[in-house]
Amino acid sequence: MKAKAPQGQAPRDKQRGSSTGGQRPGLVVIGASAGGVQALQTLVSELPAAFPAAILIVLHIGSHPSIMPALLSARGPLKAQHATDGEPIVAGHIRLAPPDHHLLVEGQHLRLSRGPKEHHTRPAIDPLFRSAAMTVGPGVVGVVLTGRLDDGTAGLQAIKAYGGIAVVQDPGDAAESSMPASALKYVHVDHCVPLALMAGLLTSLAMEHLEAIALPSPFVCPDCKGGLWEIRASQPQRYRCHTGHAFTLRTLRHAQSEATDEALWGALRALQEKEILIRTEQTRHRAEGDERAARQLDAEVEQLTEQANLLRQLLERMPGP
Repeated sequence: MKAKAPQGQAPRDKQRGSSTGGQRPGLVVIGASAGGVQALQTLVSELPAAFPAAILIVLHIGSHPSIMPALLSARGPLKAQHATDGEPIVAGHIRLAPPDHHLLVEGQHLRLSRGPKEHHTRPAIDPLFRSAAMTVGPGVVGVVLTGRLDDGTAGLQAIKAYGGIAVVQDPGDAAESSMPASALKYVHVDHCVPLALMAGLLTSLAMEHLEAIALPSPFVCPDCKGGLWEIRASQPQRYRCHTGHAFTLRTLRHAQSEATDEALWGALRALQEKEILIRTEQTRHRAEGDERAARQLDAEVEQLTEQANLLRQLLERMPGP
């Protein structure tokens, strides 16, 4: 039987005067236990492909083999994988704690640990939440979903202490209410929502964070062709796309120069190939005794030759990157 939300904790989205000071999450950390497999599949199925924050997940799986990354990848546009030690944290990527390892945040990278079990489990939620709070501070949001007992409560307290945002699934909506109910009892939670509203809330918070730290730029990412955002107050000046590709102004100019160079050489190749095709067609007409049809293509060949020559001259005069 599902427990009701504790007295004074409304089972609806409720702003609670958080201490974030206007900061919004660049990193989303999620903890779940019993009932979490279905809850996580439902949540990721509603997230957009351009979700602008990294997502780290701990599900209580112990040392048992897990196919959760495949299950989550099949349900939504974001691809999920078990985390590997030392890999960078990238926006739009979902990483899960692998079996029998705590997942931690260290700087801009992920760390795996076989440290002591917490709450009689490894992986546990609290180590991830604590490390994210200490590393990212106001830029992290912690989410406690369905589960038994109280893992995640202390970690959510740490996130709040470092200025982050605390989000809890409505206990009345959870398959197992103990974990979210404990978080609501002991943490000054910012948002308590049913699972159906969770993806929209997290997307909104992540977008607010992106807009707080970055401005849209007129440039396109040379790697994936997505729009680039200019990071505020960054020295040297930096740009990042939703996928996670990042550039300083200098490296962006270098990458764009290479892309321009490649595009122009591609255009020259296309002009030359078109000229060859037309000359081949002229040869066929002449072989068939149709000189009139062959001559009709002379003007087009002449124009293509002139365009190719002009483009080649431009390329040869262009400075290097």
